Parts: sequence; C-alpha cells; structure tokens
Amino acid sequence: MSIERDPRLERCALHTRRTVLGRGGLGIGAAALSSLLGREAAAVAGGEGRAHPPHFAPKAKRVIYLFQNGAPSHVDLFDHKPALQRWHGRQIPPEVRGGKRLSTMTANQNDKPCLSEITKFARQGESGAWVAEDFLPHTAEIADDLCFVKSMHTTQVNHAPAITYFLTGSERPGKPSMGAWM
Repeated sequence: MSIERDPRLERCALHTRRTVLGRGGLGIGAAALSSLLGREAAAVAGGEGRAHPPHFAPKAKRVIYLFQNGAPSHVDLFDHKPALQRWHGRQIPPEVRGGKRLSTMTANQNDKPCLSEITKFARQGESGAWVAEDFLPHTAEIADDLCFVKSMHTTQVNHAPAITYFLTGSERPGKPSMGAWM
C-alpha cells in the first residue's frame, strides 16, 4: 500500500512557528548589520560615501576556497613526519600528551600508539613542498602554484568544534566563516 503525499500539508510543514521566527530573526539581524556597516563605511571614508583604498595594491584577481571536510587529513597529505617511522607502534610519550585528553573516541582506550605515515612523501617543485605523491600525483605537479598554511592550531580535540574554530575563529557555531569573507 503506497501512501500518497499531500503537497498542502508538506507546504504547511515548511512554515512552522520556529521556522518563521528563525528566518525573521536573521532578516532583522541582516538589516541591522547593513545599517551599522553603512555608517562605519561612511566614517572610514571621511563622509565621502566610499571607503579609502587599501594601503597596498591588491594582486589576487580570484580566490578559490575549498574546505573538504571528510577528505584525508593534511597530516596524511602534506606533513612529512619521518620521526613517526621510528615511533611507530610505541606509546605516545607523556611529555607529548601533557596529561591532556586526546579525543572522546580514545577516552576508554588504554593503548595510544604512534602511527607512521601511510604513504610516501616527496619534495615537489622549486618550493620543495612535501606532498604525498601516492595520494596526490596531480597536486604534486602544481605544488609551486599552491599556498600551504601550516600555522593553524586549535585547543579542541574533536573534529566538529575544531573545524568551527578553524573556519570562524570561534568554537561556537554562528559566526561568519573564512569562506564567507573570501
């Protein structure tokens, strides 16, 4: 027996009180932000109605920002760590852990061994960037055209809050992300 769907009921389900209030709140917030930014832009421009140009000539014509959550880790793709070969299978030293919790997934796990790299790394291009050549052969060919940011860190041990922190600068969701600013 098949159950037929009533499009009228489906449309009503889209307009719950919570949805209307949520969307309305975003609209009010966007209007307030627009109003505030308009005043700030006029103040920066000295009342001329347009902002001053930046203190340097912009060079970038386009930005392609990719955030591919769920892809292999940067540690497995761009961070060559030869010392892990020597430490493979041995327990993570206490001075490395510093008494901190590693992850909720390993909270009840007694053994916490080091794992070596799972692929071969090679220096690529004139820059000598380390790239996992088995995993990313085409990326290795264009290594000199890429920008590798290796200075990011977080205090979070779990992926979701760490990703939120990385993209927005806050561990709590709701802030504009790096992709939004680009």
